[in-house]
Amino acid sequence: MRDKLLDPWVEAIDEYPLTGSNDEKLMSVLRHAVLAPSSHNSQPWRFEIVDGMLNLYADRARALPVVDPDDRELVISCGAALGFIRVALRHFGTDPVIERSPDPSTPDWLAHIELGQTHLPTERDHALFRAIATRRTNRRPFETRLIPEPVLGRARGLVERESAWLQTLQDDADREVLANLIGEGDRVQMADRKFRRELAAWVHSNRSSSRDGMPGYAHGVGDLAASVGPLVIRTFDIGKGAAAHDRDLVRGSPVLAVMWTETDTAPAWLAAGVGLSQALLSLESENVSVSYLNQVVEVPELRQRLREQLGREGYPQLVLRLGYGPRIRATPRRPVSEIMREPEVAE
Repeated sequence: MRDKLLDPWVEAIDEYPLTGSNDEKLMSVLRHAVLAPSSHNSQPWRFEIVDGMLNLYADRARALPVVDPDDRELVISCGAALGFIRVALRHFGTDPVIERSPDPSTPDWLAHIELGQTHLPTERDHALFRAIATRRTNRRPFETRLIPEPVLGRARGLVERESAWLQTLQDDADREVLANLIGEGDRVQMADRKFRRELAAWVHSNRSSSRDGMPGYAHGVGDLAASVGPLVIRTFDIGKGAAAHDRDLVRGSPVLAVMWTETDTAPAWLAAGVGLSQALLSLESENVSVSYLNQVVEVPELRQRLREQLGREGYPQLVLRLGYGPRIRATPRRPVSEIMREPEVAE
């Protein structure tokens, strides 16, 4: 039986209306935007189509005030959706004109997108687009085989175009630094009851009808364990076990990566999200899986220690692990109809 919760993944393969109106074209690419990754799969974005133009807004109602009190990861998530839009449009033969943070007095308004000049897509454009439908956050253990340097270099190059930097780490000393900091982050976060309650609200059973959040199978958990997972998370401090699990993941991953920006502002977070989208799609197009270990950048004191121990200027925004892993199921997404924002009517 077809899983209707995954309809957005199926709808994204529909044909683009080459002869349609600008509104129809933009509505079509939003089917790809909703497949972007987001913190806790919260999907914190809203879109508005007005006179053949598209606006991207942050949906603060989907904020995570405990783990993300400044909405930093929320804006990064919106940046990833913006990056998917650009990839889709270039694949379909249009080079979009994108204005980021178009009105500083309206901080929720993150980007304004117009259809630009005709673009002759390259094979690289097509490869990045195809990766949208197959990309997953893969939390399973990875194989130990190495990732070729050219594969990593292509991902780093795309990130740098967005004024962000992807630092890839492969030696044992850096791996141990991250393993210890991530383990400490697990213990700090899981000791916080507010954090556990917030996390539990976004963890769902495998049979849940929710179109957001994280079903148990996304963590490799069966039906029974997934059904009691939210209760366990809310009730018990499982930081010690989570730390041991994540340290093992770090030590067994062939490559770790840290996303950096020069400043720690909303425009920088948005740039990091666009850069993230390009790196994820580049890696997916070459069969490399990615997942996140962001505890270390979510706990302020650990974020500062990461900067010091890696000896780099700037601000770490995300911590990733990269490798070759098994294929996994997609997580649910909200349909485009649920993420549209009604245009404001001037009085």
